[in-house]
Amino acid sequence: MNSILDGRHDLKREIDAVAEVAGYLWTKGWAERNGGNITVNVTDVIDDDIRKMPAISAPVSIGVELPLLKGKYFYCKGTNRRMRDLARKPMENGSIIRILDDCSHYEIVGDMPVKPTSELPSHLSVHNYLIGKGSDYKASVHTHPIELIAMSHNPKFLKKDVLSKLLWSMIPETKAFCPRGLGIVPYMLPSSVELADATIKALDEDYDVVMWEKHGVFAVGPDVMEAFDMIDTLSKSAIIYRDACSMGFIPDGMTDEQMREMSAAFNLPK
Repeated sequence: MNSILDGRHDLKREIDAVAEVAGYLWTKGWAERNGGNITVNVTDVIDDDIRKMPAISAPVSIGVELPLLKGKYFYCKGTNRRMRDLARKPMENGSIIRILDDCSHYEIVGDMPVKPTSELPSHLSVHNYLIGKGSDYKASVHTHPIELIAMSHNPKFLKKDVLSKLLWSMIPETKAFCPRGLGIVPYMLPSSVELADATIKALDEDYDVVMWEKHGVFAVGPDVMEAFDMIDTLSKSAIIYRDACSMGFIPDGMTDEQMREMSAAFNLPK
């Protein structure tokens, strides 16, 4: 069977990166059953032949009008598809979609008519926001990091920037690689418009990674690997905190002075 990826090395590289990250999410235990989603704006690597390709699905309503996505192309994980399967066969467990001119419908162009995730409206709303902001971010990743979700069950960690400061203090790399910290969104119904709006609000406050209370994490980045790396780094800090607590003590963490020193040395946000 021919694939839309055949002879298109740049597009294939993007999809291969998605498959690689999907494998990491599964291996880490962050993607039980069909948990989690990945959506990547691949418009920059779409050629004229793909633009002329007929759709392999009827138009599907997004459920919201997203005016900045007109004519854009996205790779999306399929609904009810498992990350472990996507890692092996990304074009059988996800699809490339085209946003139609009305900005409220999409159609599938390759490889198979795999319907995108039920959280597509939320993901696309974020991409619409990113384009409007002039951001070069192209990827969004939602997953279920065990240690971070566990911390979201403690109300004291849900106050603004409390968890960011704690996680930054566990190891210098967290401040370096996640300088904007972790935004917090109170529990909301998964896949809801309200959750999408709250996520966009948190991103607008200049976070790249957002914790959905008792649910999971949503991250955006210039590519799928960068989005994953930020979640992975924050999760490492959560593991250090957990392991210290399991040893019978609360870790001191880096001091405020040490973190200010690091921010100044590496020109990081304060």
